[in-house]
Amino acid sequence: MNLSQYLNQEDISLDADIITTLENFSSLLHEWNQIHNLTGAKNIDAIYANIIDSLYPLTFIKKPHSLLDVGTGAGFPGLVIAIALPECDVILSEPLRKRVSFLKYAAIDLALKNVKVEAKRVEFVEHAAFGLISSRAVTNTKLLLELTENISNTKTEYLFYKGSRVFDEVADVQHQLDYDIVQKNQRNYLYIKGSN
Repeated sequence: MNLSQYLNQEDISLDADIITTLENFSSLLHEWNQIHNLTGAKNIDAIYANIIDSLYPLTFIKKPHSLLDVGTGAGFPGLVIAIALPECDVILSEPLRKRVSFLKYAAIDLALKNVKVEAKRVEFVEHAAFGLISSRAVTNTKLLLELTENISNTKTEYLFYKGSRVFDEVADVQHQLDYDIVQKNQRNYLYIKGSN
């Protein structure tokens, strides 16, 4: 199947040029991954599955004006969301050097003017409060909220890509959260809403 077919299956509608950019990203990641081992997704179909996983929340979240992705790794979800939302200013926080090199190269190669890569851990990122803070498989929810306190406010929303422990993690957060958990396959998307 091509990427358009995968996207159609999930009712994710994107412009043709965005789909082309995502396909170019997939080829680039596949090429780099053979040398640098950036992700467990070893073939194009596996990369497409990660793209769908990254983009699926766009079917139920408010589109952000700014996004911080914590621990972007090989580009999931932050770089993929940046491609899909060219109007959104995206900062990718990633401390590992070979991943940073890939992210910077991809942003230039794919002409993503809305992307900035911060080669540091999230607690060292300095920025005004973000509209959305996302993270996939980095750490637990409570710690992610604590680490991003200085770059969030009451309007900031959070999108965490979680597995089965998400319910325990939410219970572990001391203050009241307004959130949804959207389940799909083995994935739990934790969407914490900001105050309007």
